[in-house]
Amino acid sequence: MKTWSQVAEVQPLASKIITNSINRDRLSHAYLFQGERGTGKDEIALLLAKSIFCPNRSDVEPCQDCHACRRIDSGNHPDVHWIEPDTLSIRKEQIEHLQKEFTYSGLESDRKFYVIKGAETLTVNAANRILKFLEEPATQTTAVMLTENSQAVISTIRSRCQIIDLKPLHLKAFQNQLIEHGINRSTAVLLSALTNNLNEAIAWSEDDWFAQARKRMVQLIEMIRVNPDDVFLFLHQEWMPHFKERAQQERGLDLLMLAFKDILYCHIDKEEDLIIFSKGDEKLENLVMFFSQEKLLDILNKLLDAKRKLKQNVNPTLVMEQLTVQIQG
Repeated sequence: MKTWSQVAEVQPLASKIITNSINRDRLSHAYLFQGERGTGKDEIALLLAKSIFCPNRSDVEPCQDCHACRRIDSGNHPDVHWIEPDTLSIRKEQIEHLQKEFTYSGLESDRKFYVIKGAETLTVNAANRILKFLEEPATQTTAVMLTENSQAVISTIRSRCQIIDLKPLHLKAFQNQLIEHGINRSTAVLLSALTNNLNEAIAWSEDDWFAQARKRMVQLIEMIRVNPDDVFLFLHQEWMPHFKERAQQERGLDLLMLAFKDILYCHIDKEEDLIIFSKGDEKLENLVMFFSQEKLLDILNKLLDAKRKLKQNVNPTLVMEQLTVQIQG
């Protein structure tokens, strides 16, 4: 989303609130953008920064081509600061560095703009330090906090921000967008179950890694059914070498969850909701015979627990070994 008119098509209420504030020159000193992954938080924050700093703005729309707009796009504008989690959290030292930056006057204007991405990951010390900016805002400072889970952001921060709710994208509309980009319907349905970020979905559809991930996921489930003694060998020789990074490991668990949901849907005659398998698939019918409804519900709970462990930085190989034992048990 490069313009406010494009934002209005996807997030009409958020666009209206922010553009009205720009037009009236009454921007809040702090915003909290809350919404699921892919709802446009980063893009809207970036666009807001451009609308503030662009010298050639037309109404609310930045020109996108001036020196300021290009530097904001590249992350090199000296008065626009982005703070992101360092591994799993935003640390006190990152906020201290931001505070130091704010002791200097604006290098290219009299304004400052900063974004806290993943605001729910602020440590207690970091959150307490950021409160100083929010409690005693400089007149020419705009803060934007981004989060997927506003309830995990401490209440003192929430109370000092104007909260902007970003709505989930309409599933069918998103699938149609993917199809318009040349992605076949079954893949579009799968991608829409994993992300609602258009650029990310298109990139995955073109990446052989994703196709191989889907293949390995089906192989693992089949091996649990047919060759349980070889599962650990498969994990170490095929699964872990393919799912190397944390984000990839989470995608692998997401794919497993969708597949086991398919098996459960087939049990309860909801075959119109299948995502991984297709109706009448022999593999699916065999898996329905192998896994009971009770067992499938237990597996889905174990998969959720495995995802939590990954986020808690538990060793991913250990997580997968425990998970497969639990599925087999």
